[in-house]
Amino acid sequence: MLSTDTAGLVWERLVKLGAVPMGANCWEHLRIIKGRPAPGKELTDEFNVLEAGLWDTISLTKGCYIGQETVARLITYQGVKQHLWGLIFNGPVDQESIIFSDGEKVGKVTSCSSKPENGEYLGLGYIKKKAGGLGLKFQVAEVSGTVRSVPFVRQTL
Repeated sequence: MLSTDTAGLVWERLVKLGAVPMGANCWEHLRIIKGRPAPGKELTDEFNVLEAGLWDTISLTKGCYIGQETVARLITYQGVKQHLWGLIFNGPVDQESIIFSDGEKVGKVTSCSSKPENGEYLGLGYIKKKAGGLGLKFQVAEVSGTVRSVPFVRQTL
């Protein structure tokens, strides 16, 4: 964190030392590639921390904390019904689009890159556990896709 008075000077110095400038669109693209959940997209009231694959961010042994009982119930009763996955599309799709597989609604797109990488668009979304996971073929409107793994997320249960 810097004051606005010094931010420009620090930025110039970092670039001179070899830092590569990156805008918000590039950061979003890299976030999607790695599978890092973002507030307002993958991290909302609609999805829980276990569905987001953030197992390493919670404690099952720590004393009282907000949401502890809910998390314990999800684990005890195998309550995780969907998982966050990486998605590969053969064309652009809108965030919040519904994901279908074999004519059934199986999930929701939460993020999608605005530029193709090697002709493919990358995204993140939640897929119902009983629909499948890695390698699942799906459709979003007229666009086809495949579920991929992402390094940031850990599926379990």
